[in-house]
Amino acid sequence: MPHKHLNGEEGFTGLEAAIVLIAFVVVAAVFAYVVLGAGLFTAQKAQATIHAGVQQGSSSMEVVGNVYGIAVGQTDHLSYANTTVALTAGDTPMDISQMVISYNDNKGGHIGNLTYMGLALDTPDACTDILDASTSSPSWCISESINNQTSGALLDPNAQMVLSIYLPPSTTPYTQFTLNFQPAQGAVLSIQRTVPAAVTPVQILY
Repeated sequence: MPHKHLNGEEGFTGLEAAIVLIAFVVVAAVFAYVVLGAGLFTAQKAQATIHAGVQQGSSSMEVVGNVYGIAVGQTDHLSYANTTVALTAGDTPMDISQMVISYNDNKGGHIGNLTYMGLALDTPDACTDILDASTSSPSWCISESINNQTSGALLDPNAQMVLSIYLPPSTTPYTQFTLNFQPAQGAVLSIQRTVPAAVTPVQILY
């Protein structure tokens, strides 16, 4: 019986099959490592983005108690406002001096950036004197620091600061105005109040 030659590839030996299997395993491991690394990097970036979004989307400050309107030497408009601010729960100390305060009212009054005049804690009237002289350059200052362990304009957690903010002559009776507090980090804190029908030396604004 004549010998027949079989056409086609010869079968793999056991050693060749093992080499191919090892190659597949190595390639799969490298691919898995790359995919896992990319996934971890993406997760870290997403976490950082979410954290930054939460910080920017929520205000770092809150108003404590009432907002007071002060009229000095006249009865047709307010001179300045006193408001107490504190950090929201869980926030770290904030440098109040880096905050931008702006003013708007429903009569077209607008002040884009009031000038920060520093701390005026020496006498009860120190901040008032600064604001009385600020007509040409509208300003604000820190008139009182409560339970603050750090000196200067750094507001600590569980502490409060009273801010005295110049108000323009347009704050006549029934005027609605908004004070915007833009900290260095976090969303804008807006305070909207209405001047009452009669202006008195000191009044709570609602």
